[in-house]
Amino acid sequence: MISVIICTYNRQKYIYNVLKSVAENDLPRTEYEIVLVNNNSTDNTEQECRRFQNDFPEVKFRYCVETSQGLSYARNCGIRQAAGDLLAYVDDDATVNKEYLSTYAQFFADHPDAVAAGGPILPRYETEEPKWMTHYTRQLITGKLYLGEKEREFPRGAFPGGGNACYRKSVFDTVGLFNVELGRKGNSLIGAEEKDLFDKMTTHGMHFYYLPTAILYHIIQPYKLTDDHFDRLTYSIGVSERYRTQQISRKKYLTRLMQEGVKWGGTLVLWCLHALKGEFDKGNKLVAFRRNVTRGLLNH
Repeated sequence: MISVIICTYNRQKYIYNVLKSVAENDLPRTEYEIVLVNNNSTDNTEQECRRFQNDFPEVKFRYCVETSQGLSYARNCGIRQAAGDLLAYVDDDATVNKEYLSTYAQFFADHPDAVAAGGPILPRYETEEPKWMTHYTRQLITGKLYLGEKEREFPRGAFPGGGNACYRKSVFDTVGLFNVELGRKGNSLIGAEEKDLFDKMTTHGMHFYYLPTAILYHIIQPYKLTDDHFDRLTYSIGVSERYRTQQISRKKYLTRLMQEGVKWGGTLVLWCLHALKGEFDKGNKLVAFRRNVTRGLLNH
């Protein structure tokens, strides 16, 4: 059975639609459950969940409250509460396609040695995409992930997006739960908990796969396109990487700093390429991205 885990914090506007999209999947309802983890929401999230239960009473639905603030706490709560042997994490500000669950169910049935998989994450803007958006900033802001139309193993260094990933529950017995020092906490933008988990899985020789027909549509709210959010998010990426690597070792942190130097070289090349096209807004945004990450890494 698949346990669909949805961790939420103050997303009353979106939570009903993501639940509805799961309930409208083509997988028989006897083969999955929904575990909703409310991480101290102060809005009408609970009422929206009750509305869903009333509208879809035949869906197995488990409502939980995690009082320790933080996405990693909520994700770990979902693991403990889940009855399924497959755990699919779905973002609370998204919807999924009708084949979402059947894709995961069939893949893991056909590949008993596979332990994790993820699918495309495609942005759905509530407003227009800004002119400064590029491939790299789009990945950053929207979480966009698309590796084509063929099923394949994720390339080295890549891994499923946290909002669209499915694991065998046994993975967490081997590598442990999500690191509660990382991940969103309330309005904080600290992340890297998925990267931390997949790094541990890689160390254990585990492989994860890209499934093109398990699609998540990520709703991009207008505030995510503001300069303030961009600066806060990119700075938080640096802070997250500092926390994550320093927890491993000083050597790991110093290696990450060296990698940042290489990334600066790539960023400056991209700036020049955009400048030649007269796309200074795109180039400048990439430099701001790199500058803020570096500040977070160095804690400046």
